[in-house]
Amino acid sequence: MRAAGARAADLLDRSWPVLLLLAAWDVWIVAAHVPPIVAPAPARVLVEIVANPGLYAAAACATIGVALVGLLIGMTIGIALSIAIWATPFAAGALTFPALLAQSTPLVALLPVIARLLGYGEQTVIAAATAITFLPTFVLVGSGLRALPANAADVFDVLGSSRLARLVRLALPSAVPSMLVALRLSAANSILAALTAEYLIGTFGLGRLFADAQTQALTPRAWAAALVATVLSVAAYAAARRLAVIGERFSL
Repeated sequence: MRAAGARAADLLDRSWPVLLLLAAWDVWIVAAHVPPIVAPAPARVLVEIVANPGLYAAAACATIGVALVGLLIGMTIGIALSIAIWATPFAAGALTFPALLAQSTPLVALLPVIARLLGYGEQTVIAAATAITFLPTFVLVGSGLRALPANAADVFDVLGSSRLARLVRLALPSAVPSMLVALRLSAANSILAALTAEYLIGTFGLGRLFADAQTQALTPRAWAAALVATVLSVAAYAAARRLAVIGERFSL
């Protein structure tokens, strides 16, 4: 009984902000006399999700799939370019400015260009998730590769180590914490990028479900899609944070 009570207290301690937000949402609907066509009550949104679990599960899986692929590709490209810049000063001048220029352009402005090149489909949604996750990895891993332990480079100089040995045995291990930070930052952003791309040009996923619901004036469905998307973003951040904690333990 005590263990069950402790678990219930821990659950309440973790979930009270969400419960408070739902209560404030319901109070706002009632106090402001908001019409259902504008904003439904929380209970109506939850009923919509419970009544159509397959619809939201399928859409959520589609969004998670493209976001995960985009996250992996974006982080891989970011790490690879960071290593290239670490290896040669020429790459720094050739890659840094184009990378910053691409990332300074809003995603909604890049999407039509990407769609022209790749087509109006899943590949464009993946490209959008890749684009949004690339820069944090590129910047943070690049900084991590240069943030070497004190006097470590001198030791490798004395030992006459090759450039490859320095990378594998010194620079990359030093950059692991930065990689984990990049993962935490990019996980939720990849979900957001996938949702944006699905909303504007996608054919399936939570973003497309939200857009179709808006077009058909299905307000509870639109809010339900937004709620599920929010839960996914929070879950992605929490999962990435958990992985980062595990990774930090192994890197010590």
